[in-house]
Amino acid sequence: MSATGLTEWAYPLAESLLSEPLPRRWAHSLGVAERARSLAPILGADAELMEAAAVLHDIGYAPDVAETGFHPLDGARYLRDVAQADKRVVCLVAHHSCAWMEAEARGLRAELEGEFPREHSDLNDALCFCDMNTTPDGTPTNPVDRVNEIAGRYGADSLIGTFIRRAEPEILASTARVLERLADVKRQPM
Repeated sequence: MSATGLTEWAYPLAESLLSEPLPRRWAHSLGVAERARSLAPILGADAELMEAAAVLHDIGYAPDVAETGFHPLDGARYLRDVAQADKRVVCLVAHHSCAWMEAEARGLRAELEGEFPREHSDLNDALCFCDMNTTPDGTPTNPVDRVNEIAGRYGADSLIGTFIRRAEPEILASTARVLERLADVKRQPM
């Protein structure tokens, strides 16, 4: 599949997997995709790629997709093996929002990194920014509140609660890098 037409393909796929069984997760995914569209000035030719990855990033939660219980890996495997998705979309989904840290906690880091190479750091930053600046209901938030919400929802001592606190400095750094890139674009003369 070429980069052109990725969003036309990605939205119906994500909707078919998430909208009925997980409507709140679907709302979140739509919000993450909306944030991705807002980053078009810094994404250039990768804007559509990012929007497609954004709307698909949580499909690993879908009952028809979940296998290991680690949604980035499950979603990426589904996209690769079933949907025959663009490799770059697959890799972005696999590594979204510091997934390697959660994979490590689950004993799945070697599998994740062995199967799916990481995309360019600017794109990983952008997807992390979009995910961590979107509430579970799809509305804008900030990464500090989002991390607190995740830790609160899962419990501070849970695997997810521990992972998200460990990932928080990198999530904040990713957000800062994206905001700096956006500011640089706005400062450039027209």
